[in-house]
Amino acid sequence: MKIGIITERKNPPDKRVVLTPKECKRLLKKYPRLSIKVESSDNRFFTDEDYVNQGITVVDSVSDCDVLLGVKEVPIENLIPNKKYFFFSHTIKKQSYNRKLLQAILAKNIELYDHEVIVNEKGNRLVAFGRYAGIVGAYNGFRTYGLKFNTFKLPKAEDLHDQLMLIHELQKIELPAIKVVLTGKGRVGNGAKEMLNGMRMREVSVKEFLNETFSEPVFVQIDVLDYNKRKDGQTKNQQDFFNNPADYESNFMRFAKVADLYIACHFFGSGSPYIFTREDAKNKNFNIKVIADISCDIDGPVASTIRSSTIANPIYGYNPLTEQEVDFKNKDAIAVMAVDNLPCELPKDASEGFGESFSKHVIPAFFNNDADGVLQRARMTQNGRLTERFNYLQDFVDGK
Repeated sequence: MKIGIITERKNPPDKRVVLTPKECKRLLKKYPRLSIKVESSDNRFFTDEDYVNQGITVVDSVSDCDVLLGVKEVPIENLIPNKKYFFFSHTIKKQSYNRKLLQAILAKNIELYDHEVIVNEKGNRLVAFGRYAGIVGAYNGFRTYGLKFNTFKLPKAEDLHDQLMLIHELQKIELPAIKVVLTGKGRVGNGAKEMLNGMRMREVSVKEFLNETFSEPVFVQIDVLDYNKRKDGQTKNQQDFFNNPADYESNFMRFAKVADLYIACHFFGSGSPYIFTREDAKNKNFNIKVIADISCDIDGPVASTIRSSTIANPIYGYNPLTEQEVDFKNKDAIAVMAVDNLPCELPKDASEGFGESFSKHVIPAFFNNDADGVLQRARMTQNGRLTERFNYLQDFVDGK
């Protein structure tokens, strides 16, 4: 089987890659029937020379390969017909801006495997960049705090080599006795927590966070039942929340009254209560002045996230009273960091982690007749049609 690693052509260019040079070398040793070619690129963190040094063939075209691996969406004009492609298509939620892409994939008889739907039999994702979003997002949150209050200046994450360097920079800063609240206990939230632990910030319980005063910076990591409560006052388990989100309302204001920095890493499900609304943010007791919204749902559960931001310009201000964007250093503004492609700032670590997972969970399926059904579950299109699992996208494809 021939695998081709494609050049990332979406603008701005992405420096990440599905398989690093060392991962390619390891796979070739493990699977004698496998060949890997890398399409030449000036944009990757790992250079053409890095691949050549590991014995990997670098070429100008991978059109003779069977399976093509990328990270971001492939521009329509660059799609090669009759191939198997792996990339984040951003179509599974019927994103209108990629309707033409999915239509073209079907028209060109391409088998699409979206990284986002590579899951096990229980529906849990097997490959993801979420941990690295959490790592970079937490770092950017503290960088935003320093810039907002002119207390310290951290370099941009994209100018640092890896996670260890990010942690090293965080260990240098002197924070006042602030309280940091972190929502989410999945890949993203735990990635953010790695950074808080790395900078040796003290973790406290919900009760301590809400009721005690500290002489040092502290944080609390909270889950859905900490910041949501049933409207009828009953206490039930998490599954009840996931099954019946409409029966719940936000209980986040008790954290917003005492927190200074909010790192948002939650997964927001359809029908769930907003974590805080625009009216909540107007409350005179709303104390949070810096928000790193790693989840980045626009006009969603975090009311101050009125748009995504960019790696080049990661911070904007939100005035709760006017509900308008302002200078983030304005004394009345909440400083918002809402970059929606955070792992791009840590391309080395992100590529290494993603590649290890891809090699572990996906590559074997090509050689064991897809014994675990990984490819079958992730295959969105085949023979010019949507597969049964993704038939719900037909009206989207038809333009309805």
